[in-house]
Amino acid sequence: MCRRKAVLIIHGLAGGTYDEEYLARYLQLNRKFDVFTFTLPGHDVKDRRLATCSEWIKASENQMKYLMRHGYRTIYLVGHSMGGVIATHLAKEYKCVKRLVLVAPAFTSIASKEEGGIFKALFKIPELIKTYSLNEFITRFNKLPLSAEKEFIKLVDTYKSDIKDITIPTMFVHGTKDQMVPIKSSMTLFKELKTKKKELLIINDYYHDVFKGKKVDKICSEIKIFLKKRKYRLKETELEI
Repeated sequence: MCRRKAVLIIHGLAGGTYDEEYLARYLQLNRKFDVFTFTLPGHDVKDRRLATCSEWIKASENQMKYLMRHGYRTIYLVGHSMGGVIATHLAKEYKCVKRLVLVAPAFTSIASKEEGGIFKALFKIPELIKTYSLNEFITRFNKLPLSAEKEFIKLVDTYKSDIKDITIPTMFVHGTKDQMVPIKSSMTLFKELKTKKKELLIINDYYHDVFKGKKVDKICSEIKIFLKKRKYRLKETELEI
């Protein structure tokens, strides 16, 4: 039996392992963690095809089963954006998941009906370009077929209620200037989460891509502290950096 703990990181829509690479390297420095990342179906630049939300879920479950087959009995999940929705579903289904970190989890997005739909989201494109640069924005936009947005919405609609069943220690991480997923989404879910063993890390003046910028070391440090706690004694905790 493997006594080490596995940390599985799941990226978001139109993203990749590079989005959370800094966090992965940071956590890997801790000798008690084995850190794993993977690319969701249809997100490889050499494989520009439509993958269904069912494929994203299946691929993530396969990663869980792989870790379990290799003896990991304690698995921590980190999900960024759409990956947060997937991670929440896995946390509900697998008892070996002991901690959950949701980074700007996309239970609500700028394209959702609650935020005004696709048409209103188009007006935020200039903000996205400022954040990612024009070249990166175009690269991400062209990475997936337009129909991938429908699969994303289907994924959220299918699994968003799983957050109601989460009872393990959970940490939310969200930037105040997130232009993709409104911070009020995480703040609401944080209050509604059943477990009292939860934390909300608010990052002032930060956008959706939280693992870049001047505060990245502090952000990664707070996540590491959350995952390293032997006995989780904290109750509801809100932090700002």
